[in-house]
Amino acid sequence: MKLVTYRVKERSLTIQGTFAADARMGWLNGEYVVDAGFAQEWAALEKGLPFRKVIPTDLLKLLDMGNEGMDLLRQIERATRGTNPAALTVEGEPVALRREEVKLLAPLPVPRSFRDFYAFEQHVKTSRARRGLDMVPEWYEIPVFYFSNHHAFVGPDTDVIRPAYTTALDYELEIACVIGKPGIHIPAEKALDHIAGFCVLNDWSARDVQRKEMKVGLGPAKGKDFATSMGPCLVTLDELEPYRKGDRWHLPMKASINGKLLSTGNAGDLYYSFGEMIARASESCRLLPGDVIGSGTVGTGCLLELGTEVHPWLQPGDVVELEVEGLGVLRNRIA
Repeated sequence: MKLVTYRVKERSLTIQGTFAADARMGWLNGEYVVDAGFAQEWAALEKGLPFRKVIPTDLLKLLDMGNEGMDLLRQIERATRGTNPAALTVEGEPVALRREEVKLLAPLPVPRSFRDFYAFEQHVKTSRARRGLDMVPEWYEIPVFYFSNHHAFVGPDTDVIRPAYTTALDYELEIACVIGKPGIHIPAEKALDHIAGFCVLNDWSARDVQRKEMKVGLGPAKGKDFATSMGPCLVTLDELEPYRKGDRWHLPMKASINGKLLSTGNAGDLYYSFGEMIARASESCRLLPGDVIGSGTVGTGCLLELGTEVHPWLQPGDVVELEVEGLGVLRNRIA
């Protein structure tokens, strides 16, 4: 499934106030967003399905239900299969809306936490070489991460405001997983059981500020904490099985600015697998549903690595588009 969090753009006469202005959870079905809560009502009325629990309207609350929540959601989704989304109605009101009628938010607008790893060797090597630095031997010993601001997540087609304190704004082409099952001391080989799904991630970076902070021996901090884009949906693992080889998902990745292709890579090139990242993050620390774990930047996936001779630092009006096969397109404009 491709899970989304959305708001209705505008109330029209055909909607008649059915959809609340607050964010709600659903899934993508072609050009439609199917509302999970209203779909459950439809399945109960039209299919006669008995439900012991009401599906949450919030993805984080669904994840907190564990397997029971996902099983309930899949039961509802299966009930709607074979029915045109446009024909799904409850008492004459729509259960699904066309994509252009809704505003997609980050699948988790406020995750429980956000750890971003540094797991692609090419990116680490090239970025350090551009700064005249050798590779750190310790990088090959442990997967490392930093915490960033989980209250600063934005979704697709949302403007990202360039901080006033930077003149070197950069994008980062990444993927992320969302934890769906709590755990501590999780072995890498058992980590898949704890992943709810994957999404595209853009870890916006103020390179001038980041460079200064990290000379002190801490960070990134203000160089990263102003915005992180996530979306357009959270894709469950069953959807990605065709891309899986062992403990990696070989998902082609690319990034463009104003329609010009700049970055290409593949999620399968990770030096450290998501299993290894989760194992590291969960050492003596309990991971919770709704925790987000980023991969770090794929090789060639940022201007720091490519060089400003390829493209200058981002300016207001620039449109950055990240695309990962199987996960979708994450587009943002700089304001």
